[in-house]
Amino acid sequence: MASTVTNTAIDCADAYQLALFWSAVTGHPLHPEDGPGDDETEIMMPGGTALHSKEDPEPKPAKNRLPLCLRPNTSRDAEVERLLALGASLAVGHRKPVGWGWAVLADPNTPD
Repeated sequence: MASTVTNTAIDCADAYQLALFWSAVTGHPLHPEDGPGDDETEIMMPGGTALHSKEDPEPKPAKNRLPLCLRPNTSRDAEVERLLALGASLAVGHRKPVGWGWAVLADPNTPD
């Protein structure tokens, strides 16, 4: 017997705003019934797994430990700039001038 992952849940301060961010990042729409003021939202990803944002107003003692690794359809640096323009912030830069390496970004609207 085995289990299937149905969603990845992300705690945040504003579920709708975070869902808008991830919708822009992934190019996939929010669930049609989700809207401003909802305390839970979903973006359906290919294959049926959802990105699920849920509000949690309590302060967190530590950072989220669920990184989502992205593979852009463009260059790494162009995608980093696009995500920064969408509201992400650069947490750690491991990019090398020769084109390899990675960047760690924090999504907007997550509790401190």
